[in-house]
Amino acid sequence: MPDIFGLDKMENLTEQMGRKENKISRIIDKVLNQVFGEEATRLIYRHLENNYAVKRDEIAEKIDVFAAGLEEFLRSGAYVVERKILEDIYSSYGLLRRLELERTQEECDFASQVKLLMRRA
Repeated sequence: MPDIFGLDKMENLTEQMGRKENKISRIIDKVLNQVFGEEATRLIYRHLENNYAVKRDEIAEKIDVFAAGLEEFLRSGAYVVERKILEDIYSSYGLLRRLELERTQEECDFASQVKLLMRRA
């Protein structure tokens, strides 16, 4: 039966987005564990869930909220962690250097860069 409403395409796009979000969440989890260890990473996740209503598996879809929570929790240390997360995300997509961004780096925060990469990759 032909798909006259384009539902098959919508389902495929939803699946692709879900895979990208899972990949991003796994990378974030890996970086947090590498930098802080298992126990401190659990603490960060608990903080995000209790104070920002972001569960571990929702991080990629709520990247703005995750970034705000991480920055509030780690203060200036969040910048270093965000840079490492971005490096690992770009690397996982086989990119040796960052994608060319429409804006300068100062205008493009962590969450915006992750969203841009998810759209382009």
